[in-house]
Amino acid sequence: MDFSLNKDQILLQETIKNFVEKEVKPKAKNWDEKEEVPLDVIKKLGDMGIMGMSVSHDYDGSGLDMISTALVIEELAKGDGSLALTIAAHSGLACGHISRFGSEEQKKKYLPDIASGKKLGGWALTEPGSGSDASALKTKAVKNGNDWILNGTKMFITNATVGETFTVLASTEPEKKQKGITAFILEKGDKGFKAGKKLEKMGMRSSDTGELILEDVKIPDTRRLGNINEGFINTLMMLDKGRIGIGALSLGLAEGALEESLKYVNQRETFGKLLKEHQAIDFMLADMKVEIEAAKLLIMRAASLADAGKPYTLEASIAKLYASEMAMRVCTKAIQIHGGYGYTREFPVERMLRDAKLCEIGEGTSEIQRLVISREMLK
Repeated sequence: MDFSLNKDQILLQETIKNFVEKEVKPKAKNWDEKEEVPLDVIKKLGDMGIMGMSVSHDYDGSGLDMISTALVIEELAKGDGSLALTIAAHSGLACGHISRFGSEEQKKKYLPDIASGKKLGGWALTEPGSGSDASALKTKAVKNGNDWILNGTKMFITNATVGETFTVLASTEPEKKQKGITAFILEKGDKGFKAGKKLEKMGMRSSDTGELILEDVKIPDTRRLGNINEGFINTLMMLDKGRIGIGALSLGLAEGALEESLKYVNQRETFGKLLKEHQAIDFMLADMKVEIEAAKLLIMRAASLADAGKPYTLEASIAKLYASEMAMRVCTKAIQIHGGYGYTREFPVERMLRDAKLCEIGEGTSEIQRLVISREMLK
C-alpha cells in the first residue's frame, strides 16, 4: 500500500504544524495549569474549517478524508493533547453522528453552527455506572405522544460544561440492552438538561470533561437521531473512525515527546559530554523512533481503508491499541531521558505522559480493543 500524501494533505499538514508552533505550543503549559479550555484558539480553528472535518461542504464543513483528519489530530497533539482531544470529540463524535445518521432537516438545523465552530458539540454515552458495558446504561427515554421524556446522568463527557449541542444515548427498550438504545439531540437551554460537576483530571486538563444531568427533559420526536433502538448500532459504526482519531492523537503525543527529547539531548551534558553521545540514550531514542513509525503505518493503513470504503474495524482497533500503548512507552522514555527535569512541569514531556494515559482508556479501553481484535479474527 502506498501511503504517500497528496499535495492537499501535505499543505494541510504544514498549515496545522505552523499553527501549532505559533498558537499552541507557547500556551499549552498555561492552559494545563489553569485547566482552561482555549476557546479563542478553537474559534481560530473553526475559521480554518477544522471544527467540521467530518461534515460535508453542504453544511459548512470541510469534508476531509480520514487520512487528512488523522493528520490534523496528530499535528495538534504534538503541541497539546487536550486541544487535539477537544477537536477530535467535537468533529468526530458530535458532528459525525449527526452528519452520518441525522435527517436532512437535522443536518440543516444543527451542523452549520457546530461544523463552523460557532457552537461546541458533545457526545454522551458513558454514565457513572456504564462505560465499556453499554448494556448497563441507565438513562431512559420514554415516549409521550409525539415527545420523549429523558432522565439520567452522563459522565466523562468531553465539552460537558462548554458545549451547546449534544448527542445523547438513552435506553428506549431496557430489556433489549444494547439493542434498545436510541440517540437524541439535546441543546443547552433545554428545560431539565444541565451540566453537572466539571471533573479534575490527571491529564488532558485543558479539555473540558464533566457530567450531564437530565431531569424530565422533554423534547419532540424531531430530535430523535436515527431510528429507534439503533443508537448503539450506529455508535459502533462511529467508533471505528474515532479509534483512528485516538490513534493519531497518541501518535502526535509520542512524536512531540521524541522531538522534546532530541532537543534536550543536544543541550544537556553529563560526564563531560552531551547526552546524545551516550549509547544508552541513543538506544532509547532509536526504540522510540521505531515504535512511532510502526504506529504511523498502522494508522495510515486503517485510515486508507476507511477512505476506500472497505471494512476497517480490525485495523482501526489494532492501530488504536498499539498507538495508545506505544505513546505511554515513548513518553515514559522521554521522561527518563530528561532525568529529574522530566519529572517537573518545567518540560512538556511530563504533561505529555499524563495526557497519553487517557488514550489507553478513551474510545474503548485497551482491553476492549483486544476483545474486538480477537472477535474479528475468530469470525
